[in-house]
Amino acid sequence: QALEQQYSPSRWSPRLGSDTIIQAHIAATAAGTQRARAGAQTSLHVPYGAGEGERLDIYYPTEPSGTFPALVYIHGGYWQCLSKDQSGFAAPPLVSRGVAVVAVGYDTAPKGCLDAMVLQVRRSLVFLVQRYPGIRGIYLCGHSAGAHLAAMVLSTDWSQYGVVPDIKGAVLVSGVYDLEPILHTYVNDALDMSREVAQRNSPVLCVAPAPTGCEVLVAVAQHDSPEFRRQSREYGQALRAAGWSVSLLDLAGVDHFDIIEKLSEESYVLTQV
Repeated sequence: QALEQQYSPSRWSPRLGSDTIIQAHIAATAAGTQRARAGAQTSLHVPYGAGEGERLDIYYPTEPSGTFPALVYIHGGYWQCLSKDQSGFAAPPLVSRGVAVVAVGYDTAPKGCLDAMVLQVRRSLVFLVQRYPGIRGIYLCGHSAGAHLAAMVLSTDWSQYGVVPDIKGAVLVSGVYDLEPILHTYVNDALDMSREVAQRNSPVLCVAPAPTGCEVLVAVAQHDSPEFRRQSREYGQALRAAGWSVSLLDLAGVDHFDIIEKLSEESYVLTQV
């Protein structure tokens, strides 16, 4: 019961009740994505693989030069809800500054298993590098379960993929980096992870050697649960111990949901960073 409480982010927000905050989050991110699609040049539902869920949305810079950096956004939803169709809300302030935003779709549970999701997100980056040579420098941004998937991208051995994406940075927001506790909660009902799967897909247990020129920002909300805050701190320490360039950002006045929703605002500290 204690773990269920700790790993239920909706129970920790002082803004809204646990029954309403998730609906509010879906509504806010969906509305923000609609605004972004209306105001930017886009390529929507681009297939990066043969699977039904293997699609991505690209929001192009307002004034694209020949080359531009790309922020690749990986959505949360505890690996079982949300989609790329609620993942474009962060685009407006970034495309206006010459950054492309790519929202990645993947097969959520129960259709997708965790091993497959990790593979899909890795393959989406390989596709981007091969298909869009104008992209110069990839920045990962993931929220909650998406931060977990982004962290798994950082652990990738790219030698088996034939390309090495130029990942210059990662912004990991309110993530889960050790899946062991999840095994004992309702979250695993849909995921059906074994202990082996949880260990194999725990970023804190598979930190790669530090690359040069990649900075990682691990962000956590004041109103995230103590377990979420502990996980962020310990993953940051594990990266730093392996030689990665890491900073930890503890954001006051936000919860597990508006910490990422506010990326639609130009003045928000995380947008600025």
